[in-house]
Amino acid sequence: MTIRLYDTGARQIRDFVPLRPGCVSIYLCGATVQAPPHIGHIRSGLNFDILRRWFAHRGYEVTFVRNVTDIDDKIITKSADQGRPWWAIGYENERAFNAGYEALGCLPPTYEPRATGHVPEMIEMMRGLIERGHAYAADGNVYFDVKSFPDYLRLSNQELENLLQPAGEGETGKRDPRDFAMWKAARPGEPSWETPWGRGRPGWHLECSAMAHKYLGRAFDIHGGGLDLIFPHHENEIAQAKAYGDDFATYWLHNAWVTMSGEKMSKSLGNSVLVSEMVRRWRPIVLRYYLGTPHYRSMIEYSEEALREAESAFARIEGFVQRVVEKAGGVVEAAAEVPPAFAEAMDDDLGVPQALAVVHTTVRQGNSALAADDKEAAVARLAEVRAMLGVLGLDPLDEQWAGDNERGDDLHGVVDTLVGLVLQQREAARARKDWATADAIRDQLGQSGLVIEDSPQGPRWTLGPR
Repeated sequence: MTIRLYDTGARQIRDFVPLRPGCVSIYLCGATVQAPPHIGHIRSGLNFDILRRWFAHRGYEVTFVRNVTDIDDKIITKSADQGRPWWAIGYENERAFNAGYEALGCLPPTYEPRATGHVPEMIEMMRGLIERGHAYAADGNVYFDVKSFPDYLRLSNQELENLLQPAGEGETGKRDPRDFAMWKAARPGEPSWETPWGRGRPGWHLECSAMAHKYLGRAFDIHGGGLDLIFPHHENEIAQAKAYGDDFATYWLHNAWVTMSGEKMSKSLGNSVLVSEMVRRWRPIVLRYYLGTPHYRSMIEYSEEALREAESAFARIEGFVQRVVEKAGGVVEAAAEVPPAFAEAMDDDLGVPQALAVVHTTVRQGNSALAADDKEAAVARLAEVRAMLGVLGLDPLDEQWAGDNERGDDLHGVVDTLVGLVLQQREAARARKDWATADAIRDQLGQSGLVIEDSPQGPRWTLGPR
């Protein structure tokens, strides 16, 4: 089956047809590094990591570019407020973002360019746009003339006459208030670079158009980002790139937000949940399950309860994996192919929720095989489960998750110690054939939400469904 994706520009699901057979090129708008990431930021990288993994599983050679915006108004404001260099703030938070991506199992991008490293490419693009009559310089600023590009606002489906585009600080000399800045004239105390139109710094939109052109050429397959980027950022990227002569992106994919109390998670609302804090409280693989398994176009309403449900659901998968490995007496390799129903779901606009249902069905079949002492069938189901989890980046046996139990919730270790002491008491009761006490301990732990299983290696506990 052909991979089909929802294209924001077409407002419909389209068959994916690559520009080059067997290859796929993806540009994802990455972090603006004015602050460390919350889980809403990381969701975008995670969704596109799963997309990338699925393309690779389908045999495509993937080029994945995720940029870093390391200069913008917010970074400069933070620099002034904190009395620190703008580049120090940017680099510190860039490292925090990369630590977050790594903690949640995202593969590193093929290229990860920084905006400040591509000023020559931006100057070249502005020069070409001015020569073509699509841009103009005024008071040291360079603006894009939106009326010169008839397709402006087609992605966001707006009308130009209804557009309100307030001018930013220092944006003087506009011919039309709706024109947007590609280059901002230097102001005292701010970083700046020399250009034919005077010293200044890049506008946000210009950065991505120039970097996409450099790393992916005049045309590429997929451009991605969050819903909030459709306007003005992606709309302005399109205008710049196409007016310059590029075909730019063939497909536009946008992931939905993580919300709290119905509002988009953001630092300005004071409702962010930092990744660095979350991985101390929850195992990173559980966070990946929580953020990566809803459909990428569906909103996620953050709550502790939802995370606990994700933890319990993943524990059922992980428990099955562990039991079969013990039964098999060693590692069970992943199957070469995923089940057809899983592939069908993933091909259909990256239908992870439907694909995950196939995972859970296969786990139940495997548990039934274990209960029937059918080792061969249980091992076969585990091989399928590992193949599917590998695509989702959730295979607990993958080396990327080595030590995940130790890296996660500090409380888990405390609980493990306490439960271990109680289980020792239960084992002592069983040894003296005090079955009533042993059963009572097991029942009390069960009432606390723990599932106790007796294995050849001794009793173990997992969180049960809540």
